[in-house]
Amino acid sequence: MSRHICITGCTKGLGRALVDWFLEHGWAVSGCGRDADAILELVDSKPRDRVHFERVDVTDDAAVGLFAAEVEATLGTPELLLNNAGIINANAPLWEVPAKEFSQVVDVNIKGVANVLRHFAPMMIAKGRGVMVNLSSGWGRSTSPEVAPYCATKWAVEGLSQAMAQELPAGVAVAAMNPGIIDTAMLRSCFGEGARGYGKASDWAMRAGPFLSELDASCNGRQLTAP
Repeated sequence: MSRHICITGCTKGLGRALVDWFLEHGWAVSGCGRDADAILELVDSKPRDRVHFERVDVTDDAAVGLFAAEVEATLGTPELLLNNAGIINANAPLWEVPAKEFSQVVDVNIKGVANVLRHFAPMMIAKGRGVMVNLSSGWGRSTSPEVAPYCATKWAVEGLSQAMAQELPAGVAVAAMNPGIIDTAMLRSCFGEGARGYGKASDWAMRAGPFLSELDASCNGRQLTAP
């Protein structure tokens, strides 16, 4: 039986690159994203016996719960969960970031992570095994101007992960991971054309895939950094 990873934010960037890597290496892959057309493309282009993709907004706890139940029913409990879905604010001093935009960043990057953990952690606990990786950032361990809302949420992911790690039974783990700096649409929103100087998501996945696939319960509570 194939090993199984579930990836949120699977339709673009790092999540999309990891879908390809894990499928190429024999894993079953489930995932969700907000882009309906991209989800259909994934469903139509991948081996259907090893995938389950749905359009889900991670800020909708009820929708995440239904997604988790469908994943468990079709592919079983994932042994690896990657909480990858995230957004960033448009570059601006904190006092110029509109309240609505600030709330959206918090809702996706913190509440969305918590919603996914709320529904997948009990599965892993019941099985007695599983690793949950919450994507953080270099800006979850340092700061820069004009991205204060994003920094705040990624620092929160670090704290949330370490606190949750103290609550889990043996055999189950949660950790925050800094993926490094990669040329994605999100990075371009901050760095502009300067983002082109960093590696592509597909190249990153070739390094991060093996690293993620080898994680076990010993990573619980650690601050991980992808190679």
